[in-house]
Amino acid sequence: MANKKLKCNLHMASLTAVKLDVDLKQYYERKVAEGKNKMSVLNAVKNKLIARVVSCVNKQKEYVNKVA
Repeated sequence: MANKKLKCNLHMASLTAVKLDVDLKQYYERKVAEGKNKMSVLNAVKNKLIARVVSCVNKQKEYVNKVA
């Protein structure tokens, strides 16, 4: 029943985000160090990415990464 293409793209986006986004990388490493399963943490990263997208759509604004 799932959209496999969308699911695959979201998975690849989460893998890329864990490598390139500082906040998500720290989150991922912290959770894995706590003993969480890597796939469970990637699912949480996917949810965070979806939350960012939904927020941008609802506000009708472009995403701006607030890196200091």
